[in-house]
Amino acid sequence: MPTTFRFRVRLAPPLLLLAFATLCATAVSTAASAQAVLRWGGDAEGGAPFVEADPANPAIVRGFDVEIAEMIARGLGREPRFVQVAWASIPQSAERGDFEIGLSGVEDRPELRARHALTIPYFEFQEVLAVRPADRGRYRTLADLAGRRVATLGGTLAYELLLAEKARTGLVPVSYDDDVHPYTDLVAGRVDAVLLDDVIAARALRRTGGFVIQPTSIAASHYVGVMASGNTALRDSVNEILRARMRDGSLEKTFRAWGVWSDAQAGYFRRATADTTAAKAAPAVAGTGRAPETARRPGLAMYLPALLRAAGITLVLSCLAMALAVALGIAVAAGRVYGPPVVRGALAVYVEVIRGTPVLLQLFVLYYGLSGVVRLPAFAAAVLGLGLNYAAYESEIYRAALQAIARPQLEAARTLGLTEFQILRLVRGPQALRLALAPMTNDFVALLKDSSLVSVITVVELTKQTAIYATNAGSWVVPGIVCSLIYLAFSLPLSRAARMLERRWSAA
Repeated sequence: MPTTFRFRVRLAPPLLLLAFATLCATAVSTAASAQAVLRWGGDAEGGAPFVEADPANPAIVRGFDVEIAEMIARGLGREPRFVQVAWASIPQSAERGDFEIGLSGVEDRPELRARHALTIPYFEFQEVLAVRPADRGRYRTLADLAGRRVATLGGTLAYELLLAEKARTGLVPVSYDDDVHPYTDLVAGRVDAVLLDDVIAARALRRTGGFVIQPTSIAASHYVGVMASGNTALRDSVNEILRARMRDGSLEKTFRAWGVWSDAQAGYFRRATADTTAAKAAPAVAGTGRAPETARRPGLAMYLPALLRAAGITLVLSCLAMALAVALGIAVAAGRVYGPPVVRGALAVYVEVIRGTPVLLQLFVLYYGLSGVVRLPAFAAAVLGLGLNYAAYESEIYRAALQAIARPQLEAARTLGLTEFQILRLVRGPQALRLALAPMTNDFVALLKDSSLVSVITVVELTKQTAIYATNAGSWVVPGIVCSLIYLAFSLPLSRAARMLERRWSAA
């Protein structure tokens, strides 16, 4: 009577990977704390005058928030170290401990103050309407835009203002993930107005043109630094440094250099320092930035090294994630084919949950949601997140391939006295691999492209670096073409190699 081989899914490799990632996180945290550095987070994709990659050397960043971070670091007796993070994730990353302070045009909002430690405001901005020249006299206030489409950035004060106006007048808010396309869509006639910060509007007017900014502001707010809720001691020290820099003129010099100083800003500085006793001032740090309108546009030659480094990160990340997906996918497939009912049921739940939820959500849960239990480094979380996600899809490919092998072959092997493991290794497995090769190749190409999602957890891969380049260059044409060519250079040889293997195996 043929023996029945029951394959047990081995959880050791994933657990070992998790343990290794934990050790890496501890080592990184220890190494960072051992050095006198101030890690600060910002989004270089946001561009000047906040934070942008320097056109003369894209490996470094510049902007008024960069200079403010330098002032704070010097006042604390530390060296500044920039951490790239998506703008929308700055508060969560600060709370998680990825850096000590986030500075990248972070708006002072009540919900942020309730959850995080915020600095005193260091810049006052106005929410202004941008409209097409022909509509200058028609759309002066939000009430004038009843029933019209108004663009802005999601998760901002401007978006909240538009939502409130929608409830009153039926205005239609249109949310964007960047501050470039709202203005290009305004000029193209896709939206009727844009509501954003005057700093952003002025930059877009210099870069894009084709619209006017209404002189009357809709609302006023401030930019602040954001820190973890328990980091109040650092917040108090930063506040004293900011007040000192307001008094000695360092902040004014920086804002003037970047073309964002105004009489309203001067008035705010007087109010912010009027009722505060002067603290011992740290050495003044002069602004070193150039106003964006005088800066030359970055060329491809300047950004190519950064793009190639980001491409290397994408390739390594994708290969590691795919290796994890293949190993875990084989284990899950074998468990669902050979395992007992309890194992088959548990693995089926894993597959359906992973396939039924977005990979972006899974990355957020791994990186931010589990940070209270285990703080994975961003790269390790990216590998683990993509690997676990694609393992579910790979397992279904392998399971279908295993079940596609003709039953008479399996019965013949059992008649010859082979065990189930020998049948899997010598008969079923090799044939299933041939069937699974083409879908595996497709999945790897898809994973290469999905690796662009890991930028939300601070990994600067190829697509994120391209977005930074495109924002600073003011166009997606050249950066988009270069990025596409690099992705094609990765995927086309892989597809060709898979077809060659298929032809060779078919002829065998």
